[in-house]
Amino acid sequence: MSFDIQGKLYEAFEEQQISDKFKKREFVLEIPDGSYTQYVKFQLTQDKCSLLDSFKNGDELKVTFNLTGKPFTKNGQTMYFTNLQAWRIEAAAAGNNFGAPTGAPQQQDAPSFYSSDADNDLPF
Repeated sequence: MSFDIQGKLYEAFEEQQISDKFKKREFVLEIPDGSYTQYVKFQLTQDKCSLLDSFKNGDELKVTFNLTGKPFTKNGQTMYFTNLQAWRIEAAAAGNNFGAPTGAPQQQDAPSFYSSDADNDLPF
């Protein structure tokens, strides 16, 4: 499942060598969402780690990524992990729709995830 999203590079972390055969690099994209700004962490792996080298904090980017998830069981307890696996990064073209998934029709005045009309009991 592949998606595109645009935002500002907020923070880029150093590459990490996890094992002899696996390395990763994480970065955070600042994404406007109505009255709220989202800070979303993505991961690059293996030969894709260098994709971020030509960008600096504050650059507007278009990131293409896959949404992945898997369970992990330890001591009889199962936890679930979700990952945003980036595989393409490019400079964002001006005037594009921020946060639109691949193939999604562009809408004007699309409602934010957070609705001012919603009775939101979440503690954050």
